[in-house]
Amino acid sequence: MILLRTLGLMLVFLMASLLPSNAAEADLRAVIAKFATGSGFSATEAVVRELAATGDPLVERPLAALAEGNLYIRKADSAVFVGNEAGDSVSLLDPLSGESAGEAAKADITKIKVNNTLRRVIRDALGTLTLRAKDPAVRIAAADTMFKTPDAANIEPLDAAIAAETDAKVKALFEQARAASVLVSDKPEADKLAAIALIGARGDRDALSLLTSVEANAQGAVKDAASAAIASINSSLALWDAGQNIWYGISLGSVLLLAAIGLAITFGVMGVINMAHGEMVMLGAYTTFVVQQVIRTSFPGLFDWSLVIALPLAFLVAASIGLIIERGVIRFLYGRPLETLLATWGVSLVLQQAVRSIFGPTNQEVGNPSWMSGSFDVGQLAITWNRLWILVFALTVFGVLLYVMKRTPWGLQMRAVTANRRMAASMGIRTPWVDALTFALGSGIAGIAGVALSQIDNVSPNLGRGYIIDSFMVVVFGGVGNLWGTLVGAFSLGIVNKVLEPYAGAVLGKIVVLVLIILFIQKRPRGLFALKGRAVEA
Repeated sequence: MILLRTLGLMLVFLMASLLPSNAAEADLRAVIAKFATGSGFSATEAVVRELAATGDPLVERPLAALAEGNLYIRKADSAVFVGNEAGDSVSLLDPLSGESAGEAAKADITKIKVNNTLRRVIRDALGTLTLRAKDPAVRIAAADTMFKTPDAANIEPLDAAIAAETDAKVKALFEQARAASVLVSDKPEADKLAAIALIGARGDRDALSLLTSVEANAQGAVKDAASAAIASINSSLALWDAGQNIWYGISLGSVLLLAAIGLAITFGVMGVINMAHGEMVMLGAYTTFVVQQVIRTSFPGLFDWSLVIALPLAFLVAASIGLIIERGVIRFLYGRPLETLLATWGVSLVLQQAVRSIFGPTNQEVGNPSWMSGSFDVGQLAITWNRLWILVFALTVFGVLLYVMKRTPWGLQMRAVTANRRMAASMGIRTPWVDALTFALGSGIAGIAGVALSQIDNVSPNLGRGYIIDSFMVVVFGGVGNLWGTLVGAFSLGIVNKVLEPYAGAVLGKIVVLVLIILFIQKRPRGLFALKGRAVEA
């Protein structure tokens, strides 16, 4: 008996919970049916606004179909359906549930027409619906859309959304969107002044664009308030723009550091002007391309690990080629810098042509793993993940290389050869092999630099050519053979380049930097951080 009572209560509760839902759906269908009874764009717009006012997510389907021109009326019974054209017939779907409702000939149905004005109304209506979505990201996107396209009709839905919102960040965005809508409404002047203060506090370019429009069309106190807010935003954005340029400079500096750090070792230890250093970078980039091609065809699930796999392979490929170049060409030309320059220039041309013959002259596609894709904002700074990871990678490579140079026997031998080659040889250090392994190390580091550069530059036979001159400038400016000098030189030149670009342009900015380096070298021929040693100072 108790069991029967319990089941009865459960049945009553279930029916009570279902009835409001069924009643709400019936109300929605009654509103949708008005599409068939009204005529003209204004009548359709009225139905759209009525559907949006319900706040029910079920109306998203018919509204989206209407915006795309896929909402139809069946002539026989004036029923409204979502339709998908297929030849001479149209597949009909229920506008709320999306379930199939059969087919109809094109002659038996009428498409509900829309124009651009109506599409904007529908877009705003869909934005209103998403104000109550469970996912905060969806609500944020809706607030952003309504801020950029303000409409007085959005004020009431936003008021309701603000009252119900529990997330402080989303609520603030709703309030900003409401303020934008207030500025295009017939609200009192006091409300508009409060809205301008709120939008001015937002301080981004979207706020600046909106306030500029308000200033152009307003009068009196509203115009003055908009002008003051615009001036404040412009001052703030000028500071953020300076910060953005500094970030771009740091990003460029990390790229220059990767490209130049291997050259700093070979140039400092061996005194070789290696014009093929850029091609080592290119070989590392093409190694990344080959690794990704193999992963795409055979192991697609490992694509996010492609760069991790490519790093040691790029190092080995570039280091091996560097070792062959040193043993086959450079070791016969020590003490003859002009000949090494010409010889390595010839080697660079050979490597470029070899790559063209194997891979072709066009750019190759190297993809970004998911963890290096996209960007995020810090205030008004836009920071891309690939640039940030390259910065972290460059500093990591620098730290590892610094440890090798300062804390390992091989690093001690390299520094000894750099300071005084003859004395190092007399102490039993095999300077020819130090030269060979140093050149291989510098080439290998250039190879892993190519892995990083493949994420931000075109992978082509000419990839290395764009970095060789900048690499030499970094090495000479920082101090030949000094890693700390290379670090400071790379970031200094990167920041100066990017700070000058907005005012002088990219080409003239580089010329100015080159002139500044020439003037600096006149005063400090050994660069920022000159190496110490009898042979070096002689």
